[in-house]
Amino acid sequence: MATVANNSNITLTAEGVVSISYNTLVSSPLSLTSSIEKAFGSQPDSLGIIIVRDLPSTYAPARERLLRLAYRFANLDPNVREHYADPKSRYSFGWSHGKEIMNGKPDTMKGSYYANPVIDEPNVSPALREAYPEYYGKNIWPSDVAEVKDFEQAFKDLGRFVFGVGCQLAVACQPFASSYFTDSSLSLADLISSSQTVKARLLHYFPPSPESPLPAEDEAIDSWCGFHLDHSLLTGLCSALYLRKNPTGEPSVVQSPSPDSGLYIRTRGGALTKVSIPADCLAFQTGEALELATAGRLRATPHCVRVGAGVAGDAAQISRETFALFMQPNVDQQLSATENFGQFSKRIFDEHYKDESAVSAPAAQ
Repeated sequence: MATVANNSNITLTAEGVVSISYNTLVSSPLSLTSSIEKAFGSQPDSLGIIIVRDLPSTYAPARERLLRLAYRFANLDPNVREHYADPKSRYSFGWSHGKEIMNGKPDTMKGSYYANPVIDEPNVSPALREAYPEYYGKNIWPSDVAEVKDFEQAFKDLGRFVFGVGCQLAVACQPFASSYFTDSSLSLADLISSSQTVKARLLHYFPPSPESPLPAEDEAIDSWCGFHLDHSLLTGLCSALYLRKNPTGEPSVVQSPSPDSGLYIRTRGGALTKVSIPADCLAFQTGEALELATAGRLRATPHCVRVGAGVAGDAAQISRETFALFMQPNVDQQLSATENFGQFSKRIFDEHYKDESAVSAPAAQ
């Protein structure tokens, strides 16, 4: 990974993203305060994202294993996939396709599989479970589908690894974040490590099709996934894996279909920046729960995904697989004077999903 060090000993990628070593994160987290402030602060050129490099050797195979399984699941018969959908949680457990509203319409460009990789069934009261099925439901696993027989273990292996690195990062963030929290007693690491609302999202971006053709030259920046904010405290991101469909056998790993394909972020100053996450690294970005808990002093990271006008002849055969882990507090955690995390989440879910369940949503007691 190309890096340059500026005068303050902060390491940046060629695109200007702050990069820190996993080894330093583990051995000397409090030495990283200047890097974290550069990444997550309010300076106009701060991107709100940080890359963690030098990860243990177990990470790369765990990533590829699960992302290949994302492709396999998404290519199952639609009726099989829908068997693992969960309307009562507003599709926040199991499979979801075409249910989320992005840019004002159902998003059919990607399919998602949601689960909590840390806890299979949260230990909460029946009242909380009924009030917040989006977080306190049970995981759904396609254990009886031969094509993805290792799905559960692969999902948990990668999810728990990302969660562990995220908890380490939260410790390193504390000296910086503590001065911004409206409640000075809060610990970012404790909010994340003690939470039962952790949620991972395994994503398959479908190749262009007659219904969703290759974009034109004036393609919108957010053509594969609209601009949005995560509603987490921190979100862990894996590098995307691009796979080309083969007529027979397993798909092939390929480069992105265009130099313009991938993740885009707006800096704190509003500039648009394409961000590349190396395959052997993780990235973490700030979410809206952190923005609320700091009264807007630490802002969430606006981001989107672009298809990129296909320059490769087989672009219509290429899908994008990736994985995100949303680390957030329990629903009763107060974020502002008027909202706890559960109430805030309900508001966001109402913006992006039709409520197809008959479950009411009282505030947590």
